[in-house]
Amino acid sequence: MKRLAAENIRAGVAGVLATLVLAALIVVGSRNLNHFDAALVGYTFATLFATFGITYRYAMWLQRPPTQLYWRRGWQVFLNPRFLGQNLLELARRFFLEFAANRFIFRRGKKRWIAHWLIMWGCILAAAITFPLVWGWIHFETVPGDTSLYRTFVFGFPIHEFPVESWLAFLIFHGLVWASILVIIGVMIAFRRRMVDHGAVAVQQFGEDILPLLLLFAISVTGLMLTVSYTWLRGYAYDFLAILHALTVILRLVWLPFGKLFHLFQRPAQLGVSFYKDAGRSSEQAKCLRCGRPFTSAMMVRDLATVERKLGFSYELDGESGAHYQQVCPRCRRALFGLSQGRLWAESRSTRLAAERENEHAGPRSTG
Repeated sequence: MKRLAAENIRAGVAGVLATLVLAALIVVGSRNLNHFDAALVGYTFATLFATFGITYRYAMWLQRPPTQLYWRRGWQVFLNPRFLGQNLLELARRFFLEFAANRFIFRRGKKRWIAHWLIMWGCILAAAITFPLVWGWIHFETVPGDTSLYRTFVFGFPIHEFPVESWLAFLIFHGLVWASILVIIGVMIAFRRRMVDHGAVAVQQFGEDILPLLLLFAISVTGLMLTVSYTWLRGYAYDFLAILHALTVILRLVWLPFGKLFHLFQRPAQLGVSFYKDAGRSSEQAKCLRCGRPFTSAMMVRDLATVERKLGFSYELDGESGAHYQQVCPRCRRALFGLSQGRLWAESRSTRLAAERENEHAGPRSTG
C-alpha cells in the first residue's frame, strides 16, 4: 500500500507540473492572453484536464516494473555512444515505417490499416490546427492597408503573409474540414469491419471499441456541419451547432486519459522496445540449464528474473545456486512440465495401489 501511495503521489506531481507548464505556455504564447479567444475557454480547460490525466496515467504506467525496465533499458541501448549515429538513422526509418505509415497494422489487414491510418492522421491534423488556435499560439490578422492579405502570427511574432483568395488560404482555413473527412472515412471503414468481422465482434467492448469511434464521428460530423452552416446556410443554427460541437470535443478530451485512445501516447515507446530487442539479438545469448543450447538474450533473461522478483514471483530452481526458471529454454520447459505431470501421475497411482493392497490384506471383518 505504501508503494502504491508513493507511485500515486509521484504521478500526481508529474500531472500537476505538466498542467502548470501548459498553462504558463498558454499565457506566454498568447501574449498574456491578448490573443486568447474567451469563447474557447471550455476547450482550454478540457485540454488542461486531459494534460493532467494523460501525464498522471503515463507516469503510473512508467512506474510498473516491466514498463520501467523496458523504458530504462531502451534509452540505455539507444544512447550508447558506439551506436548512437546508427540508432538515430534507424529511429527515423522506424518512425516513418511503423508510426507514420502504420506498417504494424498493415500486416493485420489492408482494410484495418486504411481505417487506422485515416483516423490517426485525421486526428493528428486536427490537433495540430486546433490546439495552437485555441491556446492563442497562432492567430491571423489582415495586413494594415491591404485587406486582401492575411498575416500569420506564431507566439505573437509575424511569420508569413498570403492572399486571402489564394489556394493556400483555402487549404489552411479548411484544414479541419480535410481532417474531418479523413476521420469520417476511417471510422466508417472501422465500423464496417466491426460489423462483418466475426472475430472482432466476438471480443469488442462498447466502452473500448465502439464509443471511441462514435465520439470521433460526432466531432467530425458536427465540425463539418459548422462549415456547412456558415458557408451555404448563412449561419443557420450556427450557435446550436457550435455548442454541440464544443460538447463533443470537450467530452472527448475529458475521456481521453481513460479510454482506448490513450495508446496513442504509449505507442511511441514501442520504438525503444525494438532497440532493446535488437541489442539482445546482437549481445550474449543465454544457454539453457537443461540442454545447454542458446535460446534468447542473456540480458532479457536477467531482466525478466528481476521484474518477476519485483512483482513478488519467485521462480528460483531448488538445488541450483542462483538458477532461475527463466534460464530454461521453452522446449525444456515443456519437457519438464510433461515429466512433472508424469511423476505426479505415478505418485498418485502408487498411492492408490498401496491403498488397494492394504485393503486386501485387511480382509473382511467378522460380524460375530
